Amino acid sequence: MVTKKTKTIAILTEQQYEDMELWYPYYRLKEAGYKALLVGPKAGETYKSKHGYEAKSDKGIADISVQDIDGVIIPGGYSPDFMRKNPKMVQLVSDAVAKNKTVAAICHGPWMLCSARVLKGKRSTSYKSIKDDLENAGAHWIDEEVVVDGCLITSRTPEDLPVFLKAVLESLER
Repeated sequence: MVTKKTKTIAILTEQQYEDMELWYPYYRLKEAGYKALLVGPKAGETYKSKHGYEAKSDKGIADISVQDIDGVIIPGGYSPDFMRKNPKMVQLVSDAVAKNKTVAAICHGPWMLCSARVLKGKRSTSYKSIKDDLENAGAHWIDEEVVVDGCLITSRTPEDLPVFLKAVLESLER
């Protein structure tokens, strides 16, 4: 039986991530009893945030598959623009959605959902500057602090983190 203690959530990391959108979910998940795993392009690499804070990846994207995780969180900042250039990172997101695992993206994180081609016909939100990208990917964009459509959870900005994580934790409980 899978319990909280055995559930692993991959938090994708790359350079220029938004500090709060990576660390708030990381510590909130750990506090709730989940294993939060920082996954970057390479294992053991250090990725700096927009403000210079360092995150060292626990695993490299080549060392993990959708079978190893129960969910994915995609922080914003400028990191999703780097992440989506990595086909293995995009594939992990696509595979997680296909397996109906929790996939949560905040701010510019939904850029990864665009690249993974998982937004067609879905309701979603994001930072307002990428609204057109989501709509062009087939999403129905909604300006709300959190939007849940099946296994997809999206939010707009760091101010939305409390409701974003509430929705993530509820999704992981299903």
